[in-house]
Amino acid sequence: MLKTQRAKVLIRCNVCGETFTLRGRREPGGQVETGFKQCLCDNDNEQQFFIQECYE
Repeated sequence: MLKTQRAKVLIRCNVCGETFTLRGRREPGGQVETGFKQCLCDNDNEQQFFIQECYE
């Protein structure tokens, strides 16, 4: 079984400005899946989130 690489991701809602720092798994295509679906302000439009991978 292959281990998937973990990544730390910063997500900011462009509607209300709320920020979330989450960990996710890197998909084979290079994308990071965190399971984040909806902000506290009920925003669930993926285009209205700023998503940035954090490098430490």
